Amino acid sequence: MIGSTALLASPTRQAREAQQELLGRYEFAPLEDAEQVVVLGGDGFMLQTLHQMLEGGRIKPVFGMNRGTIGFLLNSWRTDGLSDRLAKAKSFSVAPLRMTVMTAAGETRVLPAINEVSLLRETRQTAKIEVQIDGRVTIHEMVCDGVLVATPAGSTAYNMSANGPILPLGSAMLALTPISPFRPRRWKGAILPDRSRISFRILNPDKRPVSAVADQREIRDIIQVDIEIDRSRQLTLLFDPEHALDERIAMEQFAT
Repeated sequence: MIGSTALLASPTRQAREAQQELLGRYEFAPLEDAEQVVVLGGDGFMLQTLHQMLEGGRIKPVFGMNRGTIGFLLNSWRTDGLSDRLAKAKSFSVAPLRMTVMTAAGETRVLPAINEVSLLRETRQTAKIEVQIDGRVTIHEMVCDGVLVATPAGSTAYNMSANGPILPLGSAMLALTPISPFRPRRWKGAILPDRSRISFRILNPDKRPVSAVADQREIRDIIQVDIEIDRSRQLTLLFDPEHALDERIAMEQFAT
């Protein structure tokens, strides 16, 4: 048994075949008894696994191996030397965002987000959103397709596609990035301390409905969203020393 390690795989054929290969070479522990977890799949399955840990309250270090597409949050796939890789792995602590949403129906929902929280227009009409930072209105009316708040771990995902900044993992910053802004026309976003509380109020939600998405989970017809770092639930990601997450994020600034 590899140091009380559990093994999880996404339902794809590639991941299941990798799972069978590892099961033929190593002995793994049941998930409930494990001290750490090896995850096989892509970034989506890794995020799904981390969310299940957050919601289940049983957070364990995770070592991912890429059997998906991009695999930014995962190590490279190979079967040899897994015990040694786990022993030498470099750990990174990641604090998720906590998104508190109020809907037009009066419901309040709270969801975690590891990469980003994004607000998106639901119809062909642009969204109109008021932006507050720590209780102070900083933009009275942003006219846009949406807006997002990204963590350093998520700054190279949707945030980068929306022309947001890449944040080093230890920067203690959040990226506030507009999505196709029309007004203010020249506003490109902001970099904020991760102690900030960011609030969005939807203007004219009946005519211009907006949804909120925490990583992969969507809540529709919202009227207000509050976002802050949840420091009470730290996640631990494990990486090969030569493939560390902080270096990968930094190198994305030079990708062509």
